[in-house]
Amino acid sequence: MFQDQLLYFPERASVAEMASDGLSPWPDATDFRGLLAEADGPARATVLVFHGNAGHAGHRRFYVEALSHLGLRVILAEYPAYGPRAGALGEESLVADAAQSIALAQQLYGAPLLVIGESLGAGVAAAASAQQRTLVSGLLLITPWDRLASVAAHHYPLLPVHWLLRDHYDSVARLRSFDRPVQLLIAADDSIVPAPYGRALYAALGQPKRLTVIDGADHNDWFYRLDAAWWRQAIDFLLATSDAEPRSP
Repeated sequence: MFQDQLLYFPERASVAEMASDGLSPWPDATDFRGLLAEADGPARATVLVFHGNAGHAGHRRFYVEALSHLGLRVILAEYPAYGPRAGALGEESLVADAAQSIALAQQLYGAPLLVIGESLGAGVAAAASAQQRTLVSGLLLITPWDRLASVAAHHYPLLPVHWLLRDHYDSVARLRSFDRPVQLLIAADDSIVPAPYGRALYAALGQPKRLTVIDGADHNDWFYRLDAAWWRQAIDFLLATSDAEPRSP
């Protein structure tokens, strides 16, 4: 209970409330797993976005605005117990569900498939992508940590957080054998997930990898400091390997 109250802040909403202004229920309203926005023109790739710990997927429309004009089909994935979805909170539940969403997206759209995770979503995306490594072409982690326990100990130095945490979100361990391109984006002045924990994750990653540190950015304002050129370069990096390989039919 201590952990969940500090880590998860789900907001409930109906499918009808979330699916509007060009966003469609994905894969449909009955088996709702997120929101879909098709690319502007033929889709170059599909992107699954796993959001941070607060609100719901409908609040992350800014990813669609950044990515759809780059020829990307965007799926704003939703977690169990968020939005209209049933299910349990917790690492086991969220990661297993995310892995299922990755498999479904690949089944429906084929390769290449990119995964983006932000904050808590970076931990979910890292773990699920490691499980589905053969299906994922590239991984973008935004304001990530190395291990949840590192961040918890920073904020609560007097508490035995290693004993209190049920969920670990150990991205260092999860990505130890991950051999797909990984782009990290760190907010230099992040007050929620301090930059050293993102740097520790980057140092632990194998190649190919790429790091962006946004000077002056905090945990929730990084998006407004990026331009279209950055997004284009990041996506090109993540797709570089898959663009050189045969595409799925």
